[in-house]
Amino acid sequence: MTTSTHLDFQKVRLAFIGGGNMASAILGGLIRQGLAPKQALVIEPFAETAAKLHAAFGVEVHAGASDASEALGHAHLVVWAVKPQVFKEAAWPVAAFTQSALHLSVAAGIRSDSIARWLHTERVVRSMPNTPALVGQGMTGLFAREGVSASDKQLVEQILHSTGERLWVKQESDLDVVTALSGSGPAYVFYFLEAMTEAGVQMGLSQEQAYHLATATFGGATHLARQSSDSPEVLRQRVTSKGGTTYAAITSMTEAHVKEAFVTAMLAAQKRAGELGDEFGKD
Repeated sequence: MTTSTHLDFQKVRLAFIGGGNMASAILGGLIRQGLAPKQALVIEPFAETAAKLHAAFGVEVHAGASDASEALGHAHLVVWAVKPQVFKEAAWPVAAFTQSALHLSVAAGIRSDSIARWLHTERVVRSMPNTPALVGQGMTGLFAREGVSASDKQLVEQILHSTGERLWVKQESDLDVVTALSGSGPAYVFYFLEAMTEAGVQMGLSQEQAYHLATATFGGATHLARQSSDSPEVLRQRVTSKGGTTYAAITSMTEAHVKEAFVTAMLAAQKRAGELGDEFGKD
């Protein structure tokens, strides 16, 4: 396959290795942007998932790389959406057909050194998305190896456009920080939503009422923070009148060292992200 430096979106050919939630989010967004189903193929060994993908998007789905060798050979971009523990096993049968392609990994923890080694190419972009990508509100961190061109980056941007926002980092170790902050971040929000909902119920509201208040408050506060030029500290202070209800809550959390515990938790996530790279990147 001859690699073009500038690809027409209507002509680009994609291959997805793995057809789970993230692959579905990207593929669904691309089809809404105008990608024709015939432009994409998916390698997905689980029959039920494969059937759902074909029914939802009309794309070609194969159980293994050997069944789709010709189509893989024509892929401009291969999206790796497999679980990290099976990446290496999935890579070797695909590598023989895709060395001219650009590779985009959405697999957590697998470093680009390992991906480049397994796929025999330097055209590798590693990403760290998060689950709000499923509703087009995601935040994805991206790192490109030196073999990735400016037009390659543009293609990646176009492919991920429908999933939400993107942030390129210059050194790959920063992706461990992205993982701790935004990759795992939705779980922190859900954790606080759990606590706020539980508190609301304890104070007499129904589950539905408390959850509605909690989710609307998170959404509104986040929107306000993004629209404002003020720091989170200043925004918090504006809501916190000394001696008032918010002051009582913030004082309680300060005395319980909630902020310190939260920072420690994210440092633990960053450390674990590095450990996963060591664990899953072994030959």
